[in-house]
Amino acid sequence: MKLPGASRGFSLIEILVAFVILSLTLGVIMQIFSGGLRNVRRSDDYSRALFLAESRLAALGVEQPLHEGGMSGELDRRYHWQILVQPYREAVTTDETQLKVGLYRVMVVVNWDDGRQARHLELTSLRLVPRP
Repeated sequence: MKLPGASRGFSLIEILVAFVILSLTLGVIMQIFSGGLRNVRRSDDYSRALFLAESRLAALGVEQPLHEGGMSGELDRRYHWQILVQPYREAVTTDETQLKVGLYRVMVVVNWDDGRQARHLELTSLRLVPRP
């Protein structure tokens, strides 16, 4: 018999099932957000490395003389860069002594550690240099 004014509430099992569903859902949402933040950080790291490599590549021959060899440095103690300049001979089919310019292959490599693993970015370009 039902008493007048008595209301039926949730049973204990219904409340436990609701809490389990809520905790599973929140766990998945937190993983999605943390993965998104990790990807944003990784994208920012790659953008900074690309900017550093492009600026080092642009400075070669303008701010720094372009000559065969290598050089290296670091930025913010996190990004380490290396430049390697080598003569590029594969494409030359004529006598090189007749040319008034030299062709060099320039490679810029930027390395950094993102906390989980070592990463690197590499840019390669060809540059013409007047011969003395």
